[in-house]
Amino acid sequence: MYPNTQEQGALQAAENLMNEIMARYDPSHDAFHVQRVRKTALSIARALSAQKPDLLVVELAALLHDVLDKKYVSETDAADPYEYFLPFFQSLSLEHGLDLISDGRAREIVKVVENVSWTTEKKLRSTGKIEEWHRTCIELHCVQDADRLDAIGAFGIMRCAAYSAAVNRPLHAPPGRLDTAVQHFYDKLLHIQERLKTEPGKQMGAKRHQFMIDFLNSVENEYNAEALEVICTA
Repeated sequence: MYPNTQEQGALQAAENLMNEIMARYDPSHDAFHVQRVRKTALSIARALSAQKPDLLVVELAALLHDVLDKKYVSETDAADPYEYFLPFFQSLSLEHGLDLISDGRAREIVKVVENVSWTTEKKLRSTGKIEEWHRTCIELHCVQDADRLDAIGAFGIMRCAAYSAAVNRPLHAPPGRLDTAVQHFYDKLLHIQERLKTEPGKQMGAKRHQFMIDFLNSVENEYNAEALEVICTA
């Protein structure tokens, strides 16, 4: 039965590390975002039980996926993710008797963490560096889909607004401005649905995608609304 006692200890240790690091970030990339990704990734993985995803790899990768987000950490910290996380994995062996280094799962977890990002995948595609592992790793797909699902729909809208506030990006502006939160939907968020990998992810993504379209239609309707004439009666 997953998780066993050793795995529970490892998950709590990962959660503690994540909470410590993510407390420095803005609300668009906070511990609550990570917990939603964790929950969704596990839900997707369990729905794909026939493909036998490693639930511990999925859950640990989900918990750690934003610890080294390049928007928030230095290039030095992000330069070698495995080296950065190695002390954490060593501590799991010493404190919880769970040796993920020897069985190779530590490297697999870090590799998933390194490849979750939309931007990372976009760069790999543009340079022809997508490998068979990217196409077939079910654990990667579970975490990728979960992270991307949290970037669209209701939570995605709130996160976009939160990040825009954190970097002082306008929410909306007259036509011609391309540095707005609303423009970010057209540049990225409306394209996420077509890049979801799993069937459960695609099913959830369709509803969230439509929610964003409805939201954007409302934004434009409100922005373009003409003033109503006030009819005064004697």
